[in-house]
Amino acid sequence: MTPRNENSNSSNLDSSHLLLFVYNRMRVFVIVGALALFISAGVSLLLEEKFESSVILFATTQSSIGEQFFEESKQGDLLAYGETEDAERLLQLFNSNYVRTQIIKSYKLDEHYDIDLSEAGSRTLLQKEYNSNVGADLTRFGSIRIHVLDKDPNIARDIANDLVFIVDSLANGLRNERAHIALKLAKKSYEKALIEIQDAENSLGELHKKGIYDFEAQVEGLTAEYGRAITTNNLKGAKTLKENLEQIAKFANDYNKLVNFLEPAYLQLATLKKRFDLMSVDASAQLPSNLVVDYAEAADKKSYPVRWLIVVVSVISTLVMALILLLIIDSIKSTESLEK
Repeated sequence: MTPRNENSNSSNLDSSHLLLFVYNRMRVFVIVGALALFISAGVSLLLEEKFESSVILFATTQSSIGEQFFEESKQGDLLAYGETEDAERLLQLFNSNYVRTQIIKSYKLDEHYDIDLSEAGSRTLLQKEYNSNVGADLTRFGSIRIHVLDKDPNIARDIANDLVFIVDSLANGLRNERAHIALKLAKKSYEKALIEIQDAENSLGELHKKGIYDFEAQVEGLTAEYGRAITTNNLKGAKTLKENLEQIAKFANDYNKLVNFLEPAYLQLATLKKRFDLMSVDASAQLPSNLVVDYAEAADKKSYPVRWLIVVVSVISTLVMALILLLIIDSIKSTESLEK
């Protein structure tokens, strides 16, 4: 006989031995199974029934609203569905301590769950109870599913729907807070540039009062006139023109400095003004952070506990444990008999 046949026969013998072992102790298994059936059925009947409500939604892209109005090239589309990263960021808000605290306070969940907050460890217990009943998960389609279990189907529905609004408010608050900081910086930069331009324009106005309107054109004109006066031997006129040129030359640096500053300053001011307007929109706008596909409704059928499943799993688990225990006892007895 080959080793393969020997292994096959050994496996068959082991299977037959196990079946015979179970058959010889069938009465024990029937009693254990019946006890497990009655106990698990009784326990499942004592478990509190809970109803589940859920919301399905998609995260939106967190684009700047002001950018959509003031920028020619846009980085994102306000109407587009968010990517996985957007959904994961929104999930962080759903699972945040702020959102959990708001829901607990709004629905007085400590009283609803019969938890006395004056007792030691009660807040940890309340948090665990909340986490076991309220959750949000990312689905394989890229959407977010908010699910709430509660003994009252109406409360489960209301909590699930309120979670959407609380998270949306939190997301807008965080975005507006950032935009307000940027708005303050943009406003400060804009006002500073505006003051600098006004100062430069006032200085240029003083030069205008002194007869300096267009330095280059005026110098060019006076120089040409001075040349003609010299050519025509108009010494008195040439002297006057020379004095005018010397007078204008005193303000040459100031005039050129102001003109060279104002031209790019106007362009920068226009840019700062656009940024200021952009941030003003973002600081006050309330853009939805999600697109809800299905709002929660009150369930008309319990979701927990699944009593038949509890009974089946309990009975099977008990029978398996009984079998293992009996095999161990039988092995010990066999070993003791061999030693004798």
